[in-house]
Amino acid sequence: MSAKLRALILAEWANPESSSVALIGWSLAQALGRRVDVHLVTRAENAVPIGRAGWREGKDFTAIDTSRVNRPVARIEDAARKAGFGWTLSTALSAVPHAWFEHLTWRRFGDAIRRRDFDVVHRITPVSPTVPSSLAPRCKAAGTPFVLGPLNGGVPWPKEFRGALHTEGEWLSYLRGAHRLVPGYRATRLASSAILTGSEHLWGELRAHRERCVYMPENAIDPARVHAERGPREAGPLRVAFVGRLVAYKGADMLVEAAAPLIRSGRMTLDFIGDGPQMGSLRKQIHAEGIQGGVTMAGWIHDQRQVAPRLSRADVFGFPSVREFGGGAVLEAMALGLAPVIVDYAGPRELVTDRTGFRVPIGPRHSIVAGFRRILGELAAHPERAREVGERARARVLRHFTWDVKVAQILEVYEWVLGRRERPDFGMPFPDADEERGAASSVTRTA
Repeated sequence: MSAKLRALILAEWANPESSSVALIGWSLAQALGRRVDVHLVTRAENAVPIGRAGWREGKDFTAIDTSRVNRPVARIEDAARKAGFGWTLSTALSAVPHAWFEHLTWRRFGDAIRRRDFDVVHRITPVSPTVPSSLAPRCKAAGTPFVLGPLNGGVPWPKEFRGALHTEGEWLSYLRGAHRLVPGYRATRLASSAILTGSEHLWGELRAHRERCVYMPENAIDPARVHAERGPREAGPLRVAFVGRLVAYKGADMLVEAAAPLIRSGRMTLDFIGDGPQMGSLRKQIHAEGIQGGVTMAGWIHDQRQVAPRLSRADVFGFPSVREFGGGAVLEAMALGLAPVIVDYAGPRELVTDRTGFRVPIGPRHSIVAGFRRILGELAAHPERAREVGERARARVLRHFTWDVKVAQILEVYEWVLGRRERPDFGMPFPDADEERGAASSVTRTA
């Protein structure tokens, strides 16, 4: 791949000082910039933090002011949230300011795209597969390949957890299929030269456009950012950590219920990093179980540099989320050498293998609690096994899930859309380095 390849990167959300999708947008754009000639297009509110990261506005990136549309949509979204509606409505509303963002982007860069000043136009965010792109057909007409993604989302709510759907206000999930009727939805897929597909579920949904799809989970880690020294394990109880919003579908209450007997017997401690609507009910549950002495509730740790050192003190990452699209927190814990225990559903199940963690089948609440309790009990009896699995988990992340590795994969996609090679196939999900040897983890996979 020539170092002179020119890529126009569209990341409406890209912020090095943020998290979630905005951090994905920035991290991928930054990593691409180390390999190709990148110009990033993003929202105006990202300009200051991107500037602090050393990028120069005008030369390295362009900030588009979309406030004229963003502000009224934000007011509608805020009112909807106060009325009890969840993220599905937010995603639907985001299509409006995004359309405005792309309109202004074409106004600014349309002539350059028609002149073929860029070899590739690549839209990184939004990650949602429901948001169409007016630029895709325009790029196709101009003869410039348009790359979309990685995209992810839309995983069905497990039937056993419909209550969590209602608690989260995700009433529009019942109508999610209507996004296919949105103007531009089909045209976006037909005009895209490549669609980076972030999950097996989405791969299935895009079967009509399979010839344009390459499987590639959207999350990755920066080893310099997610790093902490881990010395020999100190004697004592099994240390389990949870990181995330304290909301119903993340399952923190199931983790407390599963862990309670182990904590009472002194064989385990539990550390929660995060906050959310469940904080109060979790505190009551912990008090009712009589395990206050073995549980810490840190709330949000706003300085991300402090999260990794704290998390690295744990042996296990307990994460019973029942509807996780990507699983960035799981990757970060694995990168620190923690053994993940997750629910075998959606995003985390594609990150964790039998060699690098433990997967409890999706099912009724009581079966998930029993599965977590059994695995945690086995690990509490043999904590050295958690360290062994954690080391393999870290090796898997460094092999498949760093931003530099992801960029190397994307550059193969660029080569493909430019007609220089066949379509790449990295596996789905990504394989373990030595899985052909049939090695298995030392603890039973399921309960």
